[in-house]
Amino acid sequence: MTTAPPAPRTLARPRTVLAMSEETKDAVFGKTALGRLEGVAEVDTALVVTDFAAESSALQERLHDAEVLLTGWGCPTVDAAALHRMPRLKAVVHAAGSVKGHITEACWQRGIAVTTAAAANALPVAEYTLASILFANKRVLDGARAYRDARRQVALLSRFPNVGNYRRTVGLVGASRIGRRVAELLKPFDLRVLMYDPYLGADEARELGVELMELDALVIRSDIVSIHAPQIPATRGLFDAARLSLMPDGATLINTARGSLVDTEALTKEVRTGRLHAVLDHTEPEILPADSPLYDLPNVLLTPHLAGSIGGELHRLADAAIDEIEQYALGLPFRHRVDPALLEQSA
Repeated sequence: MTTAPPAPRTLARPRTVLAMSEETKDAVFGKTALGRLEGVAEVDTALVVTDFAAESSALQERLHDAEVLLTGWGCPTVDAAALHRMPRLKAVVHAAGSVKGHITEACWQRGIAVTTAAAANALPVAEYTLASILFANKRVLDGARAYRDARRQVALLSRFPNVGNYRRTVGLVGASRIGRRVAELLKPFDLRVLMYDPYLGADEARELGVELMELDALVIRSDIVSIHAPQIPATRGLFDAARLSLMPDGATLINTARGSLVDTEALTKEVRTGRLHAVLDHTEPEILPADSPLYDLPNVLLTPHLAGSIGGELHRLADAAIDEIEQYALGLPFRHRVDPALLEQSA
């Protein structure tokens, strides 16, 4: 006797409202994504909420009936007053990374389910980090600059005697989504990978293929230190003058996390001497003063916050968010639900 296959789940299209800036909608949600969204949700894709209190009867009617709020960069704060306008709201699906900018305690108190595309946004950051690690160990920028200046054969062996990626040591600070993905991407290479994270256990570290180590010990032993820790009070100034001084001569600091984790003044002093190299996608302040030496130093690669999703990569965020709404529409649990208990230790 054969068992009949389970009946297919019925897609119950939830009433959904977009809340983000118009620029975010245009950049993240292309025509294909909007068409797919309309297939899994009852939604007016022409309506984008930038102010929950806007005096528009059509908007307020939509908010009143909304079951799912699809958010993105530029979403107004979802506080108690906003939730009062959305009595039927059950879930907030964020088509970006951190939800700390718009989700409030009122959401958790009302039992709103919150999900995020942070896992999707982690992928390009990890790819940028991998490229930075391989280029930094190979001293690609230094070699290119030497070749450009000389306009003839460069004596590579004498000028760069110790470069390369064979058996070098990479220290990853933070077992975040990005940190874990970087560890995974580094597995094919002949590199020793260390990791520091106060919440990472030995068994998890073994599964990731990394050596768990205290932060200062990691810094002392690493040719590359790459930061993937969250911006929380405990991590402000994590790399201060004292910790930067522990890095070996010629080592490279990579920061794709947040600028507040690194003491900019202390790092500037170190790289100005030429002792350290740096790859910085985030700084504090976010936009450095025009006269900052970090723009021009040959041992610093400064990029304008481009490691995260940009251009066509933004469409991955849309797909991830629509996947979550489809899960909800099918009565299935979210794949990337945010745990409020873990927010204090996450980005």
